[in-house]
Amino acid sequence: MKAVYYERLGPAAEVLQIGDLPEPQPQAGEVRVRVQCSGVNPSDVKSRRGLRSPVMPFARVIPHSDGSGVVEAVGDGVSRTRIGQRVWLWNAAWGRPHGTACEQVCLPSEQAVVLPAAASLEAGACLGIPALTALHAVMMDGGVAGKTVLVAGGAGAVGHYAVQMAVQLGAARVMATVSTDEKAALAHAAGADDIIRYRDEPVRERVAELTGGRGVDRLIELDIAANSAVDLDVLATGGECVVYGSGAPQLQLPFYPLIVKNLQLKCFMVYHLTAADRQRATAQLQRMLGAGSLQHNIALCLDLQDMVRAHEVVEQSAVAGNVVVRIP
Repeated sequence: MKAVYYERLGPAAEVLQIGDLPEPQPQAGEVRVRVQCSGVNPSDVKSRRGLRSPVMPFARVIPHSDGSGVVEAVGDGVSRTRIGQRVWLWNAAWGRPHGTACEQVCLPSEQAVVLPAAASLEAGACLGIPALTALHAVMMDGGVAGKTVLVAGGAGAVGHYAVQMAVQLGAARVMATVSTDEKAALAHAAGADDIIRYRDEPVRERVAELTGGRGVDRLIELDIAANSAVDLDVLATGGECVVYGSGAPQLQLPFYPLIVKNLQLKCFMVYHLTAADRQRATAQLQRMLGAGSLQHNIALCLDLQDMVRAHEVVEQSAVAGNVVVRIP
């Protein structure tokens, strides 16, 4: 099978290779999926660069945790009725050497979720990390029904989904921060009631104006290290800052604003969702996909031989939205 892989850490152009590898065979409890689309996420490029760990986790790594395709074989204990199903994949490369940047991947059957007919295979490659991260951030700890929600980066891969999901799950008001007019249009089309252009207007003052000085009930944050000072100011008393990312490994927070406002800081990594949380989020996501109620912001589609470019685009945040690689 054709696969993209790396055997040392470093820049994409230096370490990513494309070649032929043996066809994988499904073990007990596994399915083999003919991959048709592979999603490229920031975590994939960070792992390849060695930002998570300076040591190769395996001698050879086929990257990417997200993808979609068709089940073509099953291992012992898996019903043959799964063969032929269109599926989307999660955690394919998490703690494993074999992700979705290839023609075929074997993984536990439960990690290949049936893709509703209303969703494209390209959309299926955006679900495991971006969509599930957004949905858990919206649904966790009682959800957002009746609340005012601010989504940081409302046009990004996660934020664009989070805006839609907050609206559909009953938020009273959804705000989004963006950096450009193009991103403002994306967030507005996703359902955001208010757009804050953080480069052109002060976020604190704008949120205060929009909420009558009260602040927001839930803030969904993509970079706590960069935005923590503003975050504490824009949250209402008793508000929640739900964090799924940080641009730096360390941050400092002043204690007094946290305690005087009874603020809650909630962090999570989508790879580590509990079985119950993943099941709940997946079930809700399947309902939304089946109803065709989600917009999928796929900013760029490339082919397997263009994998270096795909990684560089994600690494440089050169597009607003998801990057998908099609595999012939």
